[in-house]
Amino acid sequence: MGDDRSPGPLSTMDALQYDDEELPARELKGRVGLGVAIVAFAVALLVLWQVFRPLARGSQFYLIIFLAGTLPLVFLAYRSRLVKNESRDRPTVLDWILAVTTLVVCLYPVSPISGGYDGFLDRQGLLEPTDIAFGAVLLVLIVEACRRTTGWVLPVVCLAFLAYGYYGGLLPQNWSIAHAGLDFSQIVDALYNSGSGFYGTPLDVAATYIVLFTIYGAVLDLSGASRFFVDLSVAAFRKSRSAAGRTAVAAGFLLGTVSGSGTATAVSVGAVTWPLLRRAGYPAEQAGGMLAAAGVGAILSPPTLGAAAFIVAEYLDVSYLTVLGWAMIPTVLYYLGILLAVEIDVRRFRVRGLDAPEVSTLRLLGRFGYHFSSLVLIVVLLALGQSATRAVVYATVLAFALSFLDRQSWLTPQRLFTALSAGVRSVLPVVAVCAAAGIITATTTKTGLGAQLASLLVRGAQAVTSNPTAVLALTVILAAIALAILGLAVPVTASFIIGWVIIGPALLALGVPAPAAAMFVFYYSVLSEVTPPTALAAVGASAITGGRTIPTMWQALKYALPAFLAPIAFVLTPAGSYLLARGPFADVVWATAAAIAGVAALAVATGGWVLGIGRAGTGSRVLAALAGLLLLYLAPLTIGIGVALLAVAVGWAAVDRRRAAETTETVHTEERG
Repeated sequence: MGDDRSPGPLSTMDALQYDDEELPARELKGRVGLGVAIVAFAVALLVLWQVFRPLARGSQFYLIIFLAGTLPLVFLAYRSRLVKNESRDRPTVLDWILAVTTLVVCLYPVSPISGGYDGFLDRQGLLEPTDIAFGAVLLVLIVEACRRTTGWVLPVVCLAFLAYGYYGGLLPQNWSIAHAGLDFSQIVDALYNSGSGFYGTPLDVAATYIVLFTIYGAVLDLSGASRFFVDLSVAAFRKSRSAAGRTAVAAGFLLGTVSGSGTATAVSVGAVTWPLLRRAGYPAEQAGGMLAAAGVGAILSPPTLGAAAFIVAEYLDVSYLTVLGWAMIPTVLYYLGILLAVEIDVRRFRVRGLDAPEVSTLRLLGRFGYHFSSLVLIVVLLALGQSATRAVVYATVLAFALSFLDRQSWLTPQRLFTALSAGVRSVLPVVAVCAAAGIITATTTKTGLGAQLASLLVRGAQAVTSNPTAVLALTVILAAIALAILGLAVPVTASFIIGWVIIGPALLALGVPAPAAAMFVFYYSVLSEVTPPTALAAVGASAITGGRTIPTMWQALKYALPAFLAPIAFVLTPAGSYLLARGPFADVVWATAAAIAGVAALAVATGGWVLGIGRAGTGSRVLAALAGLLLLYLAPLTIGIGVALLAVAVGWAAVDRRRAAETTETVHTEERG
């Protein structure tokens, strides 16, 4: 079939190969690039095979093979240092040695040298010196792979947990975090030959769910969906004065369904929409902040939430569809806050309309709307009881078949090979993070550290006040601060795992329902992506717009501010669960309405503008901020006071505008006189 539109700026985009979890990878070419692509393609076939014909030896056996196929690629695809030689950016001799060594130690548990897989499992708790040596080498290699893909912070955190496990017995025994101490063989056994270490839940989620979604995203991207989503956003809003901003936000949401990555979405959307934003009159930092906030929303948006969402489902033993349901209302609140900020900015910065080319939205939908079908299929299959793994595989097959409806996007055998390889390559940093997270979870499990730290957090709040409501509120505030700080240092997935191990038990001990506690930790882990000074999405967006990095981060934080407060509403009151669509329909509706009013109030406070009226003065902004906080508490009394304060804030802004207009008219009259 012929293409009835001109190629958009995304026509030549390669399949997305990066994620929020990673540092820049090498662009491998030649025989090395082909070799890595072939191995990645083989891993993709194994992953797809596992969905329908699981390996007979069980889940841990599959994880061992999966790690052996992916972890060695990290040393070939990622540099040992950030500084690179652009003219000769290829693996060094040391990289090859590390890759081969990684392959050997990963396969050791299933090799004849170890007595076979069954023999290795039989020695659990009684590892031989050879087992300990191989496990120790794998530990070092995983920490190094994590350093290459994420930087130094997470490896240092892992080493700190190891040190605690080994030296914890030397702590004063009257300390609550003291324990009996673990010797080196016990630590290696917990990491290398148990279900809570390297081959624990985080890696299981990466190898079972996340990799399938990255493969799906790569196939959907190469099928032309990315270009269609951006073109559709441009066509939908071209007649509006806020067309440029709305386009960036809508494209971020739609493109996020392909990438599931905040940084990837911000960069991809920015490459296309920054020229539109610049022509409309947006300052570089303002545009970059908008792009970053919209991109991070991709990790919060169904149907392809970020990697941590799959871990939420696994930890709570619920279906992925259930987690999608919990995310629906918070996603609406998040993007509502951004869109309100966009509308305010249009008026504050006197943004101009765009002379966008005439493209019919209906024509685009009629010709290329089929790109939505695979996304819809995922939700339908989940609702029909299919597993998330099978649902995403069927959606991938559908996206592949539909690519042949557009001649420019045919997934020929070569392009299909590229998509599958790219999907596995994009999961490499997540594999390194999830394997390293096993160090944290295993140490916490063996020592009981999580429960002790949770107890310390609650006791710290109780030392300030004995009122149960105040204790919960203070604990939540301390938890939010801790998660925000933690997210500055480690990637989203690791931030969630650490936060859930330490902060989750504290919230549960205070009576917070598990879904609300898990989603609270999840959202604060994700929102660290827009928190200065290490907001990766803002860094990527500023590189596109040419704006200053730190001011861009602060602008991103402004756009995402309502999202920082909405998760607190999940856990402060029982009604907070209604924002996760848990409860009677009528209760969900009134809680959502109150939260929407709260987000609108916060938009007035941060933007300094009341839509339909005009600029809000300091007094109006302070009242609006208080109204927003009270409305998000979701108790009848606070909601009533919040509505009243918001009405006063709006009325105050209206009075100020009338006075300003009367003053201006008086001045003009005097000048004419």
